[in-house]
Amino acid sequence: MSRRTPNYKGPGRIFEALPPAKSSRAPFAESWWGREWLRALEESSLDSGRLQRGRTYARSGAVGQLTVAPGSAAAPVKGSRPTPYHSTVLVKQLKDRQWDQLLDMIAERAAHIAALLDGEMPAALADDAAAAGVPLLPGPHDLDPQCSCPDWGYPCKHAAAVCYQLARLLDRDPFVLLLLRGRGERELLDELSRRNTARAATESAAYAATPAAVPAAPPARTSNPAAAAFASRTELPPLPTPPPLPERPGRGPALVNTAAPEPGVDPAALELLAADAATRAHHLLAAALSTHHADTALPVPLTEWQDAARLTATHPTLEVFARISSNCGRTPNELAAATRAWRHGGAVSLEVLEEAWTPPTAVLKRARATLKDDWPDDIPLPRLRTWRNRWTVEGHGVQLRYGRDGRWYPYTKDATTWWPDGPGDPDPAVVLMSVLQPEPPSQASTPPRVSEGQQALAKPGVRRTRPPAPSR
Repeated sequence: MSRRTPNYKGPGRIFEALPPAKSSRAPFAESWWGREWLRALEESSLDSGRLQRGRTYARSGAVGQLTVAPGSAAAPVKGSRPTPYHSTVLVKQLKDRQWDQLLDMIAERAAHIAALLDGEMPAALADDAAAAGVPLLPGPHDLDPQCSCPDWGYPCKHAAAVCYQLARLLDRDPFVLLLLRGRGERELLDELSRRNTARAATESAAYAATPAAVPAAPPARTSNPAAAAFASRTELPPLPTPPPLPERPGRGPALVNTAAPEPGVDPAALELLAADAATRAHHLLAAALSTHHADTALPVPLTEWQDAARLTATHPTLEVFARISSNCGRTPNELAAATRAWRHGGAVSLEVLEEAWTPPTAVLKRARATLKDDWPDDIPLPRLRTWRNRWTVEGHGVQLRYGRDGRWYPYTKDATTWWPDGPGDPDPAVVLMSVLQPEPPSQASTPPRVSEGQQALAKPGVRRTRPPAPSR
């Protein structure tokens, strides 16, 4: 995947251009190191709009061969002109004193030594390094983007594309971060091995020089026998590793065929509630194991209508849909649309479905500029009709809706009804292109006409005939 830089006498590396991303809806970075790099980038940027356009450039394969050396990453980036721009991101290198602190910390932790020698960089290394006064991830003033384009943005969209491409490299090789901070993988591991050997030799010599100890009398019992044990340690041992997240929630008890249910108890409803409790517990555990759990706000309690949409989206069966539809006070069509909206983005997506509001004028102007800049040159930009937070594409049954979370959500029209058609994205160009050029339909046979409840259970993106309902 990479080769040594021919003209660089240090631990530089050249990475071949990465192919375009397979999907515009997938997360840009998958690993912990990649996501943390993006977080550091977005916190240090003064222009979120250019970051979004840089991400689009990186997704589309506009970033060429990437050269990574201590303190810098550079690549040609295809822009609006025939000749690519040359973009560089300078990264503040760690000082020799900081490298000594980092290596001393690693040498004291056998788990870190084993992981690094196996070619892995555990996420806990970043926290332990920060505790030792060595920030591995760049801070707000550690990145200095430069580019040959005339844009004075910080960063410009071409330098931002290089930063986003670095996140994809960190998914594959986290040691790229150490190279940017000043030292290559081989240099770091050789120095760590040397220190580890010297440390072992020192401890062995000290042990050999210590005379055999005479067994001492047991200490007198005190009123607090645990105090001596705690006082003898300089630090507490680390907490055990959290349990792995199960792949899916467990199955609840089967109560439908109970021979003699208790009076007033609905076995089918109780079975559904037990399965739903397991699903929610699985989500809570996943959130608790997240690296950003401590910084995440508590979830807002759901209304009855939001919970109805959540239940039908989480448990996609005709029985659940029919039961909730008959008791939620809404029509089957309304529940079907709410179910699809919830699948695409939870409570925020449901709010986009049901609420029309007027965003600030400056927000819509920036969105128009982003759409124009990111739209492919070889495809005519369709005309849009604006009403509040909704852009309707003239001549197409397509609409974009802007949510209060800063994302654009795609909608498609069937007869007189607008239906949610995908998750949201901050870039309106990405959303509009995905809904105007959907994935080709499968070669499976056309399903027969289905009921409203079955339509609600259709997977997002699969279009089926729906009965009309009044909608703006």
